[in-house]
Amino acid sequence: MPEDSRVTAIEPVLIKNYPAWLEAQPEPLVRWLQDSGFKPTHRAHCLLPPYADEVSRVLVTLEDADDIWGLGDLPYRLPEGDYLLKDMQGATLARLSTGWGLGAYRFQRYKAAKRVPACLRIEQTAVYEAVAREIAACSLVRDLINTPAEDMGPTQLAAAARELADEFKAGCEVIVGDQLLSRGYPAIHAVGRASVHPPRLIDLRWGSTEHPTLVLVGKGVCFDSGGLDLKNASGMRHMKKDMGGAAHVLGLARMVMAHRLPVNLRVLVPAVENAVSGDAFRPGDIIRTRKGLTVEIENTDAEGRLVLCDALAEAAQDKPALIVDFATLTGAARVALGTELPGFFTRSEALAKGVSGAGERTQDPLWRLPLFDDYRYQLESPVADLLNCSTSPFGGAINAALFLEAFVPPEIEWLHVDLMAWNLRARPGRPRGGEAMGLRALFAYLNMRFGDGDA
Repeated sequence: MPEDSRVTAIEPVLIKNYPAWLEAQPEPLVRWLQDSGFKPTHRAHCLLPPYADEVSRVLVTLEDADDIWGLGDLPYRLPEGDYLLKDMQGATLARLSTGWGLGAYRFQRYKAAKRVPACLRIEQTAVYEAVAREIAACSLVRDLINTPAEDMGPTQLAAAARELADEFKAGCEVIVGDQLLSRGYPAIHAVGRASVHPPRLIDLRWGSTEHPTLVLVGKGVCFDSGGLDLKNASGMRHMKKDMGGAAHVLGLARMVMAHRLPVNLRVLVPAVENAVSGDAFRPGDIIRTRKGLTVEIENTDAEGRLVLCDALAEAAQDKPALIVDFATLTGAARVALGTELPGFFTRSEALAKGVSGAGERTQDPLWRLPLFDDYRYQLESPVADLLNCSTSPFGGAINAALFLEAFVPPEIEWLHVDLMAWNLRARPGRPRGGEAMGLRALFAYLNMRFGDGDA
């Protein structure tokens, strides 16, 4: 119990232990709970008045004390003020505090919140620092995705990367416009050339070359009209989030650098707007790529894989220990898994097992999908090395992953994450809008593989 009477204690009680807990309470508090109609259901809470020499406290009933979202809706359901978890420490404190912090997030760039969230104090320094790193990274991802394309185009996305690089004393180079052609990134240039906002490749580097090389690649399509194969109005409505992959790799890079993970980190973000103009690339065009493969354009709305293929080819030049790409790549993955479960692809059984396990441990799940070789025929072109997408409506997420795999040498471990990056509904700790999906899981995996395993 905190000594400061201005701090309200939060007392989590497991539902299975609630009868014993209730029996130990003084009669006035028992009557208070009865009169208020409190039912000990999962994530239920009740404000308890002070009794005898105690101060006010909050009762929270949970099915599982390790449920990361157990306190996720309390920042805006409890009165403003300071709170402290009673008799809680270590991993459980970190989990519940993380859920609270993610639930306290609101996007306020254009409209102020009606109130400030309740504040959870964390008195254990190590726990506070770990939680703060996760909240900062997830908030960065959410902020970048929630910002509309007018204020988060290729120029602003590059500025956000530079700001992150400056904070952690990393290097950051940006290749812009026609420099992409002279430097050998023709596919990125082709997709972005129609926009008044020139395409660019963001290249952030941090760490020591003495450590294993980790390359993160993020799809940075800051707005996707579909190009000449124009999307309809509903399909275009949330396309500010099509740079969600870029947002994720910047958020993951923040976690890696803040934790000082012993890796040689490189982050590659092809940042473009897929716009419509007289200079837009067309169905039937054949585009050369950085790897030298030619790609026939079946549909200009399958542009994300085109910008990623040049970035993946560049990532492979470093012969890294691991390449991870994030992309809001296919609607087919959403059809297969729904909007709240990212899919991932890899040939490595060890990598797949490690990522899945990290997702379970962090309650940030991802689901493996197959790189099914029998579908490669759907990417065959009679006039180029590849089609950019299949003419079939089936297996779209797999076909996209197979396309990307053509640009990664088989000897390099590679993970491709296909995600929504957006919450269609509000849940505890997860408000509507831009969302970091699989981010905490991937960092937990990277920390187990390259670091000390203590996130």
